[in-house]
Amino acid sequence: MLPQDFIYALKQANPIEGVMSSYVQLRRAGSLMKCLCPFHSEKTPSCVVYTDTQDQHFYCFGCHAGGDVITFIMQIEGLSYMDAVQMLAERAGMTVPRDAQGNREAERRTRLLELNRTAARFYYDQLRGQDKRGLVYLRDRALSPQIINKYGLGYAGDSGFSLCNAMIAKGFTEDELITANLCGRSQKSGRLYDRFRNRVIFPIFDLRGSVIAFGGRTVEKDGEPKYLNSSDTPVFKKGHNLFSMQFAKKSQSKRLILAEGYMDVIAIHQAGFENVVASLGTALTPDQCRLMRQYAEEVVISYDSDAAGQNATVKAINLLRAVGLRPRILHMHDAKDPDEFIKKFGPPAFRVLLEDADDAMTFELERCKTGTDTDTEDGKIAALQKAVAVLADIENDMQRDIYLSRVAHDYGVEKEILSAQVDAELRKRRGGAKKQAWRNVQNAAVTRDPVNPDAVSHRREAMAEETILCYLFRNPDMLEKVQETVPPEHFVTAFNKRVYTYLSEQLSKGYTYSLSLFGEDFTPQEIAYITRISVDLEQVEINDKTVSDCAEILNAYQADGKKAEDLDNTEFSAKFDALRRKRT
Repeated sequence: MLPQDFIYALKQANPIEGVMSSYVQLRRAGSLMKCLCPFHSEKTPSCVVYTDTQDQHFYCFGCHAGGDVITFIMQIEGLSYMDAVQMLAERAGMTVPRDAQGNREAERRTRLLELNRTAARFYYDQLRGQDKRGLVYLRDRALSPQIINKYGLGYAGDSGFSLCNAMIAKGFTEDELITANLCGRSQKSGRLYDRFRNRVIFPIFDLRGSVIAFGGRTVEKDGEPKYLNSSDTPVFKKGHNLFSMQFAKKSQSKRLILAEGYMDVIAIHQAGFENVVASLGTALTPDQCRLMRQYAEEVVISYDSDAAGQNATVKAINLLRAVGLRPRILHMHDAKDPDEFIKKFGPPAFRVLLEDADDAMTFELERCKTGTDTDTEDGKIAALQKAVAVLADIENDMQRDIYLSRVAHDYGVEKEILSAQVDAELRKRRGGAKKQAWRNVQNAAVTRDPVNPDAVSHRREAMAEETILCYLFRNPDMLEKVQETVPPEHFVTAFNKRVYTYLSEQLSKGYTYSLSLFGEDFTPQEIAYITRISVDLEQVEINDKTVSDCAEILNAYQADGKKAEDLDNTEFSAKFDALRRKRT
């Protein structure tokens, strides 16, 4: 376990509002701060940041994510506890003390990063070896030697064992090669083989400039798959990283260009636009959008003009909006992708294209006409029905009115008639939302809590347990007295019992309470649950008498045949009052 004095210093050096503001837009709300939750899509801020407490924390009342600054980094970056601590330590210029287990994990990551760096150098050298197919391919794509060097592009030849043999000769193990996803093992012979063959290699870097993975493009005419990408490894999560982000983050622009693949990114970068990135062999993810949000306010989507590219554009628009980014859409004519456009018309024309990029709403409204003939009455009605649904998505009344006027003019219909259709759609949606909310309320009582499932069938006992825990959070010096009143075995729900036992152990060692006490041994979801206990009872006065009353509930459960959750509210109130009278 990391020393608590180090954790305290780490959190002091990384105030939660300073760290979270790199990912979300925080707004002051009295003594608290609020933001749109980065862990689920929402339009009204439900994530509250408690900055005025000794143990700063956040909690989302929508998706119930919560915890301290370490928990936040674990979830937003997809990191383990130790990796999140390391990231925050680097941010603050601190050195993390390591225990034996931490040392082993750190050494493993260091070895994999060193292996990736060495492999990237091997591929880079192979590009200039006897087999020139990789170099010919890159030159045919009009890439300059400078851009090839800048991106560290390489080549994997047709030998199935050259990388494997070279890395083992440098002291790396077979297990490390498999873990890094650079090699596989033949089920038939048991021999290791290179995963990348006959491919141009694109090293993938993290924000610190470390090689974390690779992408490979076949140089064979009928080679399949066309692109091959590293799978997730201990140092790489494809849904969390973006290709070329290590360069794009240095741009002074608050705009990012989102391209579809490696070659598009490199071609755009070579044309003088460093603020360009791409997802890594997978559809765009919310985590990648949140990463872009750290560095930009606007994203120009520059996907291919084919049907697949346009469908991907629609999905990207929704994801970008969900994290507060402003999407715009690049319209290319006489070219299927940015690489081809730049080759045909040059960088100045591409710059004009960027400046003339449509806003996302214009793009979506134009797509309503796809597949319909608006010169016919039926086609016009079909397109307008789609447009009504798009217009209803606009939250701002003024913006909606502007687009209403435009659509009415484009289709030659009365604005009042179109507006009435949009209002009807909005009423329909509000009715559906109310019904769903009521269904959620009805289902809430029987929904199984994944963290503390026992709480569903032991509501009263769980509440009593949480009240006792919250009392200890506030008064850790009262541990011995509470233990005398409520031994751990009297806790009814398994999770709360685990929290109580663990907290008692830590407090008895002299530690003061903070969420960090649970960091290494509890998951982010479990820490969120513990955070919720404090948040729910924040305004409730809990004193010695309250703890005694709660203890009576738990003790009565052990002795009484009738469980508290089997009592109706009247019976429970009477029982609780009786317990109070008994204690006085």
